[in-house]
Order: sequence, then C-alpha cells, then structure tokens
Amino acid sequence: MPTIAVDAMGGDHAPEEVVKGAAAISLETQIEVVLVGDEKQIQSNLDRVQYRPERIEVYHAEQAIGMAEEPHDAVRNKPRASVITTVELVARGQADAAVTAGNTGAAVLACARHFRFLPGIRRAALASVYPRQTEYPGQDQLALLLDVGATIRCEATELVQFAIMGSAYARRISKVPSPRVGLLNMGSEDNKGGEILVEAYRRLSHVPGVNFVGNIEGHELIRGKADVIVTEGFTGNVVLKLLEGIADSLSELAGSAARESWRYRLGLRVLESGLDRLRSLTDYTAYGGAPILGFEHLLIKAHGRSEARAIGNAIKVAAKAVRDGVVPEIRQTLKGL
Repeated sequence: MPTIAVDAMGGDHAPEEVVKGAAAISLETQIEVVLVGDEKQIQSNLDRVQYRPERIEVYHAEQAIGMAEEPHDAVRNKPRASVITTVELVARGQADAAVTAGNTGAAVLACARHFRFLPGIRRAALASVYPRQTEYPGQDQLALLLDVGATIRCEATELVQFAIMGSAYARRISKVPSPRVGLLNMGSEDNKGGEILVEAYRRLSHVPGVNFVGNIEGHELIRGKADVIVTEGFTGNVVLKLLEGIADSLSELAGSAARESWRYRLGLRVLESGLDRLRSLTDYTAYGGAPILGFEHLLIKAHGRSEARAIGNAIKVAAKAVRDGVVPEIRQTLKGL
C-alpha cells in the first residue's frame, strides 16, 4: 500500500482533526501515513484516539505556515515548515504522495521548489472537484475544474496542457474512458474570448486522446456537458468560490425559511430528499481533496476547513492516485504527443 505524507499542522482545525483523520485511516485501511509537524502536539493528539501504531509514523517539523500568511514570505522564512517538509519527504522517496489542508499558495510553492515538472509541462495546475448534473449512466457526479489558482494567467499552450493532465486524471480517478473536456469561455463559438482562448480552442480540437467538446459557458458548469473544465487560475478561483458560496447560501436560506413559518417547514419536508441530495453533493468532506498537477509527484490539496472525515478521504484519494498510476498516465499521454 502507498505511504502518504500528511501535513499535520495545515488547515483551520490542525493538528487535532488531521490526526483524527489519519488515525481513522490506520484502522480502516492498510495505507501507511507519515504525520509531519510538531511531534509533541501530534503525539498528544494520537494518545487521545484509537489507531494502529504500525501504520502511522510521526516526522518532526518545527515550523508551521498559517492559513493567512503570505506564501512567498512564509516559504522563504520558514524552510522547516510542515508543508515543505511533507513535500520533501515525497521528493526523497520516503512517501509516495502528499496531503495538506494548509495554505494553498505555500503548498504550490513547496511543490515547485522540490518536485520536478513532468517533461514538456510549463506550469502547474491546481485542480478542484465540484458537484454537477449527470447526462449519461456512469458519469461521475463530480466535475474537475483546473486551474483554480496555481497559474493566475495562462497562454494557450498551458491551457492545452491543463486539458491533457485533467483528462488523464479523470480517466484514472473517475474511471471515465474518454472524459469530455471543455474550455471555459464567454460563448460557444470558436472565435470567442480573445486570442489566447481562440488559439487554445484550435489546438484542443486536434489533440489526440483528448475528447474536446468545445467551449463551456458559465451556465453549463453545473451540467454534464464536460467532465473536465479548463480555465486560467484567476477565473477558475472565482468560479470555485462562487459555487461554494451558492451551496452555503441555499442551505442558509432553507434554514431561515424553516424558522419563519410552519408552511415553509411543511414545504421543506416535501423537498427533504432533494435537499439531502444537494447537501451530500456539496459536502466537500466526501471527496477529500483535489490534486496539484504537472509535477512528477502528487500533492492532494484538501479544503482549509477540513475536519477528520475530509482528511481521511483526502488520504484515500492520494493513495488511489498512486495505485492507479495518475502521474504515469499523464507522462505517457504527453509522451504520445
């Protein structure tokens, strides 16, 4: 089974919830976990939960990077931070993949400093999964969106590479033989969006092994037209935060309506199954995290608010990505081009 290095000090609820998640994994699976961070704090939290000691190792890192810290300054000033040490363990071959719920920018910079890019790749892409409608049997309920913040502005070549990497990831993780790939744009026509998007559209239309379905407009993001949506990091991050905000707002509105009137409560009971499905789809704890793609190793970025269940699922996703050969799949696809 793979060994997964986990940044125990990263996230809003670290290290307690991170340790709980790793402990649960040690009981449920044969995945081996290396918890990286303040040894005393980690062990203190381990002593309060059940776990299999033979499947959990603690690796001391004396520094930690906070969620609100400026990434470049933090990485420069804290070379022994837990997220950096986590990435270093993978780079040295002491673990097969990394997981963090911590500072996203610091995680990307740590990967860029200690991992090598795959041959031909120019920029990394931070991916994210989000719930959407499905249009055919077997289609994954989660779509993959990349980039969502690692590369703020992109050239056409980088968007094409994101499409190749996202398609390879979806093939392995979602088990979709030929994932539909769409380019986020302001219109469906191939001449929309400016020079870079027009050129990216032209190139994607001719990339072997990429099932390109054309441009995806904003209202199509939650439909099943595409399994992988490609965009630059600035736009992708805005889209991701918007989708998260809509899900939170719907839940809040339903709760407010229930408190205001018995008629609303009665109506919500009728819609209860649909609301439960919405909650389950928008529950980020169920899917754990999503990858930073483009390097010879994988890091799974979990949500900053992740608690034990989400951390556990992020570890499972990392192990699955290693077992299913995500990086070799991307490398082979690039080699074929």
